[in-house]
Amino acid sequence: MEIISTIALITINETMIVQAISFLIFMFILNRIMIAPLRATIADRNQYMEQARMDVIAAKQKVADLTDQISNQENETKKEAFDLCRELETAGSKTATDIISKTRQTITAEREAASREIEAQITAARESIQAEAEILTTSVMEKILSRGLS
Repeated sequence: MEIISTIALITINETMIVQAISFLIFMFILNRIMIAPLRATIADRNQYMEQARMDVIAAKQKVADLTDQISNQENETKKEAFDLCRELETAGSKTATDIISKTRQTITAEREAASREIEAQITAARESIQAEAEILTTSVMEKILSRGLS
């Protein structure tokens, strides 16, 4: 080997070829040992991430479907509850109307019975008063005439 006395940043000689071949061997080994497995790991991770993304999309769709089902069931339940409420209101209104009607009939019957009883009492009172009035009239006449009419 010959020593070159000129000072330069890079000198091209046999050592550079050996270094280039060493670098290529190093890159081949580095690619085999480190870069290829790393790329395989990255590909596996990308595949896993894609599968996870698909699972998330499927889960979101399932949640949306379940939410729709729950909403539909809720609406059906509300409709049934409103229908049942209307039926109960109708039945309650009918029952209240029946009770009011029966109560009015009872009041009318009791009023008529009370009127008959009052009329009977008035008639009895009139007869009693008339009988007492006759007795009193007779008594007054006897006293006035000072004699008995019997």
